[in-house]
Amino acid sequence: MTEILTPRLLLRRWTDDDLVPMADIDADPEVMRWVGDGSVRDLEGTAEDIERWEEEWDEEGFGLFAVELLASGELIGCAGLSVPEYLPEVMPAVEIVFRLGRSFQGQGYASEAAHAVLEFALQDRGLDRVVGIARLGDDAAENVLRKLGMAPERETTHPVHGVPLHIHAIDLTEYQG
Repeated sequence: MTEILTPRLLLRRWTDDDLVPMADIDADPEVMRWVGDGSVRDLEGTAEDIERWEEEWDEEGFGLFAVELLASGELIGCAGLSVPEYLPEVMPAVEIVFRLGRSFQGQGYASEAAHAVLEFALQDRGLDRVVGIARLGDDAAENVLRKLGMAPERETTHPVHGVPLHIHAIDLTEYQG
C-alpha cells in the first residue's frame, strides 16, 4: 500500500508537482530549525531529499509520504518511515518522521499522519519496533511522539550536528492504535 487515507489527509508517494510546495516548506526557518543542523533547504536540496526518500521506498519498502490535505489537495508536508543511519547507536532501527508547513502546525495533522504511519509500519510492513527522534526543545514533536504511545528511551547527541536528541520508542507488538 502506498497511499493512506485518514479523515483529513492523503499520504501518498511523491510527484513532480510536489517539489515546489515542499521546497517552500523547507525554506521556512521556523519549520527547519528542528531538522538536521537547522538550515533551510533550497529547491535543489529539497529535490535531493525527495529523490532519497523515493530511493528508500525502493530499497526498504517504506519511506516518507507526501502529505496532502484532502479538503484542498494542497501539499502540507511529509511523514513516514526512514532508517536513521545518521545515528548508529540506535541501529538497527526504523524512525518515524514528520514535517509540516508552519501554517499547518498545531491543528493535529502531524499526530493524524503519524498515527497512520504507525499503523502502516505494523500492519503493512510488519515492523515490531519504531523509534522517534526529536531534538531537545522540540516540544511539538515530543508531544506527537507521546500521543503515539512512544516512551522515552534515552538521550544522546547528534554525531554530526552536536545537538542533543531524545530517543523515544514503541514496541508495535503492544501498539493499540
